[in-house]
Amino acid sequence: MSERKLSPARSTAQVISRVSPRRPIYRSLFYKESICAWIFITPALLGFTVFYLVPCVRAVYVSLTDWNLLRPAKFVGTANYSRLWSDPNFWNSMRVTVFYVLYNIPIQTVIGLLLAALLHRLGRSVALRSVILAPYLIANVIAAILWFWMLDPLLGFCNALLHAFGFGTIAFFSDQRLALPTIAAVNIWRHMGFVALLFYTGIQGIPQNIYEAARIEGAGPWRSFWNITLPLLRPTLVFVLVTSVIGSFQVFDSIAVTTLGGPVNSTRTIVWYIYESSFVNFRMGYASAMSCVLFVSLAVVTAAQMRMLRSNRSDLG
Repeated sequence: MSERKLSPARSTAQVISRVSPRRPIYRSLFYKESICAWIFITPALLGFTVFYLVPCVRAVYVSLTDWNLLRPAKFVGTANYSRLWSDPNFWNSMRVTVFYVLYNIPIQTVIGLLLAALLHRLGRSVALRSVILAPYLIANVIAAILWFWMLDPLLGFCNALLHAFGFGTIAFFSDQRLALPTIAAVNIWRHMGFVALLFYTGIQGIPQNIYEAARIEGAGPWRSFWNITLPLLRPTLVFVLVTSVIGSFQVFDSIAVTTLGGPVNSTRTIVWYIYESSFVNFRMGYASAMSCVLFVSLAVVTAAQMRMLRSNRSDLG
């Protein structure tokens, strides 16, 4: 009796199926190795569900209601979303937020990248890195209060220096044109060390033989930075930009302790307007609708950033 010959691909597939039979998905989730993983992630998963997932789902429901915390919520459908389109305060708060992001992100990223390059070339001591990272270890509220006092037009140290050099008094937080850039500058000062540390970590992961080959070919430090360091830092750059943009859109505490949205709504960002609508005017449904719009906007911006920067590709591969 002659045996039927099997193709190599088919015989290999049969051998694999005999050695490692495919398990159903529901059994794989509770297999021996999976049980250990579930034990470790259960606390974080419970915290995420209780403090993030459930409030997000409830916020979507509240955005479809008219609720002032004092009476039962009344379902109004998409009325809150329709109201957003004709609310000039909403669009002004979005405009102010976008301006804040444009003030904050480019300068913060460039300064952090330059500091990381200088750390990599000039000094790698732990003390120097600690000094650069020190502002980030200060709470955001404390940093804002310190700069609010230092920039005070009457008693502030910075204005005293300006007087000493013959300049006039500048009301940094009270001037409609300077308030938002000043808040952005305070946050740049606080976060640039952390951004520099992230970039420094990314630079440490670049193989040194690439720089040695570039030096053999005659490339100088500036050319190596543009042609080697910057392209190979793209994964770190994507992480920095995505997290920085999300954090900048959610700026709140610096405004809460300095300008309270003024002067003349020049620092009334979208999160501050959401706070005013919910806990000052008690329009929880309308505030939840703005929160949902902010969430969708951030998701779109994040997806666009990751697509433009090709976050799923690596030049080292």
